[in-house]
Amino acid sequence: MLPAARPLRGLTAEALGARLEAALAGADGVDGAHCIHELSMRGEFAANVEKALERLWQRAAKSIPEWLPMRHIDWLPVAYEVAGRFHAAKGGRSNIYLVLLEYEDRRGGPHGVYVGMSRYAPAQRFEQHKAGIRAAGSVLKRGIEVLTGPVLHLQHISRAEAASIEGALAEALSDAGIIVTGGH
Repeated sequence: MLPAARPLRGLTAEALGARLEAALAGADGVDGAHCIHELSMRGEFAANVEKALERLWQRAAKSIPEWLPMRHIDWLPVAYEVAGRFHAAKGGRSNIYLVLLEYEDRRGGPHGVYVGMSRYAPAQRFEQHKAGIRAAGSVLKRGIEVLTGPVLHLQHISRAEAASIEGALAEALSDAGIIVTGGH
């Protein structure tokens, strides 16, 4: 199930907490990821999300899906909402990807995002950026991790649609108050 679907949305806070504890006890990275994702989407305190992430990584690292960020990002619910407005009609070889950027030394928040498109898988393209291969300076210098979840539905789309969505998504994320680079 995709994280944007929020399969645990209907659970009470108590039921969500119990489900997270069960996932931790059973080393179930997928269910634990959905629990933590739901906590984040509900606006849970950053310290609580960070602690849950740490516990999940300690107990279930091998089974955690790639879409779960490794840290709390306060604007992640906004990124899901904004990215969810975009859809592609045609399949293809292009992927939209987001890279979390570290901006602790700048005003406007501790994190920003780079919006890109590539024929490579998002994780592979991130590795290329970090290795200096056709690298955007912001990703090379400030890139922390790929934010897969918000754009999972924008993978394997046509190049023309990806080019259009890339720019429009960057603009929409910026309009929503997120520090954005890329989106050419």
